[in-house]
Amino acid sequence: MNINHFGTLYIVATPIGNLQDMSQRAIEILKSVQGIAAEDTRHSASLLRHFLINTPTLALHEHNERERASVLLERLQRGESIALISDAGTPLINDPGYFLVRVARNAGIRVVPIPGPSAVIAALSVSGLPTDRFCFEGFLAAKSKTRLQQLEKLRNETRTLIFYEAPHRVLETLQDMQQIWGIAREVVIARELTKMYETIYSAPLAELIEWVKSDENQQRGEIVLLVRGAEDLPTESEKLSVESILTILLNELPLKQAVELTAKITKKRKNDIYQRALVLKKE
Repeated sequence: MNINHFGTLYIVATPIGNLQDMSQRAIEILKSVQGIAAEDTRHSASLLRHFLINTPTLALHEHNERERASVLLERLQRGESIALISDAGTPLINDPGYFLVRVARNAGIRVVPIPGPSAVIAALSVSGLPTDRFCFEGFLAAKSKTRLQQLEKLRNETRTLIFYEAPHRVLETLQDMQQIWGIAREVVIARELTKMYETIYSAPLAELIEWVKSDENQQRGEIVLLVRGAEDLPTESEKLSVESILTILLNELPLKQAVELTAKITKKRKNDIYQRALVLKKE
């Protein structure tokens, strides 16, 4: 208990699929607190039963967070400790909890992270994309028109981009990405992480779309999409250099060989050269 006799608010990460990822510290905290605020108490019930956790729960979700936050704050100020969990992974990462944490900190309540699984970080760690700089965009808009506008704003973002996507929208989203970013942008789909049917697949957008189309299983479950950031925009002299070399080689070699050789000569990304080669071929 804090010196001011307030309780502690614990932000507890829970498994995103495999229950063996639950930390011993998380189990002990959930057993020791006076209450657990869960995004969906019915969903969390099976997890708590599995680890023999009998702590009382109450629902805290996007529709009631402001109302419940005041109730929880009063309990914390009386000296009770409360744990916050989401349906899976780390709370607040595209899940409720921001308002509760904010008011608790403003009231002088100690807020303690109990770290653990996060689909964002898990997917990034195995993606093969740059990890030194990245941005998490959560879910894109459900309607294509708004989604295309969002993607357009991210056209020149050089950091690795990470999105959550609903399974019934993943194909449409990939097609919208292709419309804005072109066929060659590298995208990784990370699906059902830590679960039985975990899938991690990387390809240029055109290829990835065909792969998802050909297997309906890839349109099911929990999905994370990771996108290689845009390259720094080339100068006019660089554009001319790459294009002139590529044009000459396309006249002498098959497309694949011309692209590979141009990439070696110019030290530019093969996927970008491939996309330009397709345009030149059409012209």
